[in-house]
Amino acid sequence: MLDDPLLMNDWHPVAEAAQLAYTPMVAVRLLGEDLVIWRAGETYIAAQDLCIHRGAKVSLGRVADDCLVCPYHGWSYAADGRCVRIPAHPEQTPPAKARLQIYPIRERYGLLWVCLGTPKNDLPPFPEWEQPGFVSAVCGPFAHIRAHGPRLIENYLDAAHFPFVHEGVLGDPKQPTLGEFEARITDAGVESDPIAVYQPDPYGGAAGRVTYTYHAYRPLTAHFSKHMPGATNGMMLTVTPHDLLDSTAWFVVATTARNDSAALKEEYTPRIAEIFEQDRAVVESQRPELLPLDLQAELHLRSDRVAIAYRTWLRRLGLRFGTA
Repeated sequence: MLDDPLLMNDWHPVAEAAQLAYTPMVAVRLLGEDLVIWRAGETYIAAQDLCIHRGAKVSLGRVADDCLVCPYHGWSYAADGRCVRIPAHPEQTPPAKARLQIYPIRERYGLLWVCLGTPKNDLPPFPEWEQPGFVSAVCGPFAHIRAHGPRLIENYLDAAHFPFVHEGVLGDPKQPTLGEFEARITDAGVESDPIAVYQPDPYGGAAGRVTYTYHAYRPLTAHFSKHMPGATNGMMLTVTPHDLLDSTAWFVVATTARNDSAALKEEYTPRIAEIFEQDRAVVESQRPELLPLDLQAELHLRSDRVAIAYRTWLRRLGLRFGTA
């Protein structure tokens, strides 16, 4: 298990809730720990993917009568982790030690979130998720990212790269300037003023100035509100750290420009995929791989104010994972 108390006691997305509607269980990895997620009635359960008997992965087994059945010797585990049946000894009450390690799990924004320790915070907010007039959808996941989460989040909080990494989609290198803005650390994390940027509109609207207002609510979760003529978008990026250099990115989007969630997911997923793959190539190339929290380690300008606030905040929080 990766040693970072801050992340151990935080919530991390591990699966899309809809996935459990058509598969009985999901095997996932979080902070170096193998987990299994299954559903007992309307309740989601997250457990260590390890049978106490002989150490087999219970995710290789099956779900029967809301219990998880180990593939090796058929031991059955209930939703609270207790072993309730040992087939080789049906007359025996399983010993108290025969149980799975159970972890806190919650559903929100269409995702299942797990904490490996004791949650110190509520799940991060997503202001547009339930606001009237917005339609929401989960887009992704984008897996096997060979980069640390803090590098991914900092990239997400950076509007100055749009004209060069996302030319023709989110920016134009002939109009690279940003409007003046400030960024600050608050009790909720990091926030920016609205940042004005020029964007082309390859999807049929009108090109022009739009504004992004950024928030980093947790070390590996960031959000922006994008205001443009006739519509407002909200988007959350949250990164699941599997191992040191293996991450998954989840995007949750909400917009006033559409009125159907399924259609929004179908339309926006390939758009986000195009943009994210452009980002992935750059972020995976960055050196050092660990995000430097010493502000003297890299060069910073006015356009980096959100990144400066983010790095300062992470240093204050004491984040170890993915930082130097």
